[in-house]
Amino acid sequence: MKTRDRIVEGARLLFNEQGYGAVTTAALAAHLGMAEGNLWYHFKTKRALLEVLGERFAAAIDQRLDMRPDADPLASYVELLRAMMAEFRRFRFLYRDQAGYGEHADVVGKRAPEWLQRTFGQLEAHLAALVDAGLLDWPRQRLRDLAINATIILRYGLEHYRELGEPTGEGSGTVRRTLRRHLTLFEHALTGDAALRLHSAIDAIEDAALAA
Repeated sequence: MKTRDRIVEGARLLFNEQGYGAVTTAALAAHLGMAEGNLWYHFKTKRALLEVLGERFAAAIDQRLDMRPDADPLASYVELLRAMMAEFRRFRFLYRDQAGYGEHADVVGKRAPEWLQRTFGQLEAHLAALVDAGLLDWPRQRLRDLAINATIILRYGLEHYRELGEPTGEGSGTVRRTLRRHLTLFEHALTGDAALRLHSAIDAIEDAALAA
């Protein structure tokens, strides 16, 4: 791995663990086992690191937003949850520490409204596919509201737990709890088998991530 990429990856891991605001460049250099001057050679400020991570965050979101339901809508929804869980884990600090680092990376600040709107549409399409398959009993005219409420829970779940003072780092289970909480919006309207499969899928995704 190139030095620049190693710095970015090390910063991501440390920001996820400790929070962006708590990590100094000296601490990051020590974590990477390099002189602080070497770190400054590649990134003059911590903000510059945030910008690079913001670009990688944007690429991950754009890739996830391309996912659409297919012939097996329940399996498609499971894959969407898998992608979201990976997104939440990889960029945990961006979902959790907004109050701690102030302004967003430029790309996040500029594109956040677009991402939210597209996520509303993505979730609505997946939920509509579940309705069409007879797996979800929900009025079609209210699917948009359901998608918006689900997005709010998913998007701000980690920050919600942080504000409650609960652990939000690796191994805390907050990603799994966030995904489970979004299911409480509509699991009563799922068929019994579909609800069980989604809960089992969330547990399986979490277990696989922890074992990796």
